[in-house]
Amino acid sequence: MASFFIPAFLLLVLVLVLVLRPFIFSGKTEGTSRRQMNAAIYRDELDKLAAEHAAGTINAQEYEMSHAEMRQRLFQDTNEEDDKAVMGSAKKVVIGLCIFIVLLSSGLYFTLGDVLRVAQENDQKPMTQANIEQMVADFALKMEKDPGNLKGWAMLGRSYRILGRNEDAAKAYGRAGSFINDDPELLSEYADTLAATANGSFSGKPLQLINQALKLDPKNLLALWLSGSAYFGDGNYKAAVQTWERLAQQLPPGSEESRAIEASITEARTKGGLTSANTGIAAGKGVSGRIDIAPELKAKVKSGDVVMVIARQPGERMPVAVLKTPVAEFPMSFALTDALAMNPSAPISKLSEVSVEVRISKTGMAKAEVGDLISVAQTIKVGSSQVKLLIDQVRQ
Repeated sequence: MASFFIPAFLLLVLVLVLVLRPFIFSGKTEGTSRRQMNAAIYRDELDKLAAEHAAGTINAQEYEMSHAEMRQRLFQDTNEEDDKAVMGSAKKVVIGLCIFIVLLSSGLYFTLGDVLRVAQENDQKPMTQANIEQMVADFALKMEKDPGNLKGWAMLGRSYRILGRNEDAAKAYGRAGSFINDDPELLSEYADTLAATANGSFSGKPLQLINQALKLDPKNLLALWLSGSAYFGDGNYKAAVQTWERLAQQLPPGSEESRAIEASITEARTKGGLTSANTGIAAGKGVSGRIDIAPELKAKVKSGDVVMVIARQPGERMPVAVLKTPVAEFPMSFALTDALAMNPSAPISKLSEVSVEVRISKTGMAKAEVGDLISVAQTIKVGSSQVKLLIDQVRQ
């Protein structure tokens, strides 16, 4: 800051000297004061008065009265203090102007900051979507002129992927060729892009790329997520759970990412009918079991209905944990864990017992509605793994 402030201050002084030079270096000739100007004016008036008296325009009495009045006004308008004030006004203006400019400049400087900081603030202005797309388009044109730049094609593919242009991203990754073969992250991104263009299917090349990425780095987060997703899509829920559990072990406990993957694991366990005995749910950490439905209500279940398993602290209305899953064949398994907690700071594992009920909703809304199929709420000890819930009522 000092490196800018000192030269700026010196430059300000130089400008002030040049601008105010006529006031500062006024020369040896003393300017005409206000007293001298007033005296000259009244002298001229007195001469005119004497001429009028000599010509007989005014009589002697009028001449004496006017002459006396002019002398009095001349004395009042040409006193010494008034003359000093006028003569000293130029210096006061110069000093006041200098002080004002210095204070104004300093205030603006310390308010807005130095040139470097202002430039940095301008650089930090958020770019619009149009700016980003234009940059990517310019980069794509540049790559067309340099097709042998494999690293550039990989960067372009990543840019397209961020913008959600999956088809363009897949083409760019494909033109990156051998550059991505030894990079597990780029291989995973390429696989994810290809799956997105194939409506979520990982069969074929996407799965090959995922396996290649995991061979290079068995702990790659994106590759593990995609691998688990591929297993889940194929209905191999046990393999999906095992793969996602390897991913969950690398995530910070309690983080948003950790809760999301735990929710996916729970969904895979539920769909696969996996109980705590073969899914690794530790005793005391949750509640699991199976859900069945009364025979007379099976006809009321439609495709697209949502099964909701709700756990509450006994006597409380606010749920502790909620599992939502599309309706499947009954009986179906469920598992309530900390990953499904409504409040991460109040997980189900901290309770000794919970009240659990199940509801089949047409809309999937949290609030129960008329026509929902429900079970009787049961108070269950946390850690239980053989819970049986029966849907046998219709909400009125």
